Amino acid sequence: MQDYLFYLFALLTLGCGSMIVLSRNPINSAMFLVLAIASMAGLFVLLHAFFLAAVQVLVYAGAVMVLFLFVIMLLDLKVEQRRRMNTLGIIMGFVSVGTIIAVMLHGVVATPVTPVLEVARHDGATEPLGQLLFSHYVLPFEILSVLLLVAMVGVILLSKKELK
Repeated sequence: MQDYLFYLFALLTLGCGSMIVLSRNPINSAMFLVLAIASMAGLFVLLHAFFLAAVQVLVYAGAVMVLFLFVIMLLDLKVEQRRRMNTLGIIMGFVSVGTIIAVMLHGVVATPVTPVLEVARHDGATEPLGQLLFSHYVLPFEILSVLLLVAMVGVILLSKKELK
């Protein structure tokens, strides 16, 4: 049963993640982001990381997404929907995504396989999670903070009014 739930949550996360990018309406993209965050919380529950699942739902799906939705709703959507796609922006987006994928693949290939860490025995306790997060996983933690900063800057740039 746990395997089926894993595949269900993983499929939901991937499907909602692709719909975030493919959706033309920013409000629909934000709602798909909420669904992707909720299905990732389901994956955390399957890993017995209940604290991470609760933080995922409360902080990201709750506070951050409400902030994003308020900013998106304050946009002039008619002007945003009429705006054409910038060819240079699309090319640079593909180059950026390709670079990120190349760096991630290089990191996966270059990283030696290590045994399972101690955090699996604690059933989601917060102290070993904090020790592990700020000792072994500092780089992914900082990458996540930069991604959130980029998302906030993107929302600010989307809400900026053009002067006539």
